[in-house]
Amino acid sequence: MSINKVALVGATGNIGPAILKALLDNDFEVTILTREGSTSTDTLSSHPRQKIAKINLSDVNSITPALHGIQGIVSNMASHALLSQKVLIDAAIAAGVQRFIPSDFGSDLSVAANKTVPFNKPKVEIHEYIESQIKSHPSFSYTSVITGPFFDWSLRAGLFGDLQSHTATLWDNGTTPVSTTTLASVGKAVVGVFRNLSATKNTAIRVADTTLTQAQILDIVKSVDGKTWTTTPGSTEEAYQKGLDEMKKPNPDMAVMIYNQLYRILFSEVHEPGYADRLDNEKVGLPVMTEEQVREVVRGCVA
Repeated sequence: MSINKVALVGATGNIGPAILKALLDNDFEVTILTREGSTSTDTLSSHPRQKIAKINLSDVNSITPALHGIQGIVSNMASHALLSQKVLIDAAIAAGVQRFIPSDFGSDLSVAANKTVPFNKPKVEIHEYIESQIKSHPSFSYTSVITGPFFDWSLRAGLFGDLQSHTATLWDNGTTPVSTTTLASVGKAVVGVFRNLSATKNTAIRVADTTLTQAQILDIVKSVDGKTWTTTPGSTEEAYQKGLDEMKKPNPDMAVMIYNQLYRILFSEVHEPGYADRLDNEKVGLPVMTEEQVREVVRGCVA
């Protein structure tokens, strides 16, 4: 059994376009749900199997009618709006939606250390809410898609090292394995969930294109760009504390607060960012990249 009519909340941003493209490329009918008054979707290209519904995302009675006939939902809500997924879940249940993919797409929340990070706490709360709902609504189900950092996005954003200045902080010696997934592969994994409902029901699936240490990633980058890089050592524990301290300020610097939490999640072995031994790629039809394919992604980002 599979799904072909889905709703996507968050068709823009970092991964929204990749998810939308994968769904449309694989013959899904997609209803894009967006906030009333928002213009974020106005620049999207039209498509015969795509429509846009502007609704009040905080009102169950506004969302539910837009979900009639919808079989699956992909939530790609921004970090500040994650808890509003509760309303979306209520509307999904009321409309008879079969499968819900929450806005996870990151670290593995089954790892105890990841649950304690403030950045992840809204996701943990949503998972607890989902678990409470599926007990009383057996026809409703979910799949959490664990992707690690987005490989191409993280390269461009400088999380592994600054491509412009050719400098990098080598977090915890750069030796922690990190499982990472490109934006396009995140979209493919979402498609795979809807194509294989039984194997992905009420569980987290772990997908990745590759698993490399930060040092290995930088070695590939150096071999591609041919530049001399300068690296300095960095402690994820110290960075994390800096992020927590920033949160306590009356007007915190959001970049300092969030990025220093991310460095801890991404590069500390305590948070188990490498899960190559637990991949679920086969369940969603996602192959692991070859070394040359990884290099090709790096080439595209360096260029």
